[in-house]
Amino acid sequence: MPDELSVGELGRAVAALRQEIQVMGQGINARLDKVVSTEVYTLQSAYTDQRITALGQEVQKVADARDSLETAFEQYQLAERDRRERERQARLYQMVLPVLMGLLSAAIAVWAVVAK
Repeated sequence: MPDELSVGELGRAVAALRQEIQVMGQGINARLDKVVSTEVYTLQSAYTDQRITALGQEVQKVADARDSLETAFEQYQLAERDRRERERQARLYQMVLPVLMGLLSAAIAVWAVVAK
């Protein structure tokens, strides 16, 4: 009977086993708290996909708006360049015509004097 345990030793062994099982159960519970259910994961994935799609559409809208703004700015620059060129030509004609008129009237005056 030396191999048999006494009642006190059996009680201590059972208490130790009980404590080990309790610690293992707490460890399993701690790990399970970190695990996400399949339904929650599916919902989160669907939401993430929808959000990514929505953000992609917003980025595309911004890119389109930027492109249209760049096109409008280029058109404005071309129109402004043309307007400035017309103004420059108009100023040139406004300056040249009086000079030509002055030269013409001087030539007529000289011709009138020479013709007498």
